[in-house]
Amino acid sequence: MKKLISLFTFLIVVAQINAQLPRVIILATGGTIAGAGAASDRAGYTAGKIPIDDLIGAIPTVKKIATITGEQVASVGSQDMTIDVWKKLAVRANEIFKNNEADAIVVTHGTDTQEETAYFLDLLIASEKAVVLTGSMRPATAISADGPKNLYDAITVAIDPKSKGRGVLVSFNEGIFDAREVMKLSTTKTNAFGSPNTGPIGQAYDGRVEYYASSVREVNVNTPFVVKADSKLPRVDIVYMYADAPADQIDLLISKKVDGIVIAGVGNGNFNKAYMDAVKRAVAAGIIVCRASRAPSGRVVLHDEINDEELGTIVSDDLTPQKARILLMLGLTKTKDKKQLQGYFFKY
Repeated sequence: MKKLISLFTFLIVVAQINAQLPRVIILATGGTIAGAGAASDRAGYTAGKIPIDDLIGAIPTVKKIATITGEQVASVGSQDMTIDVWKKLAVRANEIFKNNEADAIVVTHGTDTQEETAYFLDLLIASEKAVVLTGSMRPATAISADGPKNLYDAITVAIDPKSKGRGVLVSFNEGIFDAREVMKLSTTKTNAFGSPNTGPIGQAYDGRVEYYASSVREVNVNTPFVVKADSKLPRVDIVYMYADAPADQIDLLISKKVDGIVIAGVGNGNFNKAYMDAVKRAVAAGIIVCRASRAPSGRVVLHDEINDEELGTIVSDDLTPQKARILLMLGLTKTKDKKQLQGYFFKY
């Protein structure tokens, strides 16, 4: 009888401890972190093969710091990431927080388009609670796989009270990055991410989280953008500028009647005469054209080397072309007014 009472008491204590732990839901999308290869000493692998429950099982000590549940939203390499998956993530995240299902969310994701997904979610999740993306550069079956450590760190970041109100974050290789600023900078190295304009905003190390910078941009709780599962987003394409580039791609997009075009220009968002003439044709056709830069850092200045008011263009400020595309897509769901769209780029 005493043993039964002791066991019962122990179970009550365990339940009370679990009830006090922060609740984290992991939304899994696949990627290298869930990849499996034929050999542990080879780089080749197939992304998105390992289910989220197995990834959680690889870091059993995490159960001491949080109550973890996982949901498999997709199982793809992030080169195959789609707007439909983005919408699922955004809708589900907002639902989780609205229904108080969790105190924080971690998203596991491939690295190729992780920065784009992070920014998309940053513009759409209307909560101060933490959302943290992570992934890995080595598959789960590789020697010295970095996925388990990155996932543990991401959970640590997500449950830290200091992470609230910072918008969506990316936790990778012990660095913490703002979703708007982060960029993949290496094709294969484990320290793949950085923020060329601002640097990391914090560090996760040995179970501790420290911040030493904050974004001055609007946080996601004030977002004006709303996307539902059945929302159809405007089509925005990116055209890359290079020496002696012909205007064929811009003219093709005009014929496709796209809603917006982002020019990944050279230097301060510049482009040649062929592009200049094509941009005029695009603007005349009612297409919103945004000047960005292929340079990894710096900003594109409004009304500087190019007279945007005369040309009818807007600028990306310091957003990369791929992130400018996301903001323009969402901005176009609200307005086609260029002044208001330009304001979004300076605010978000």
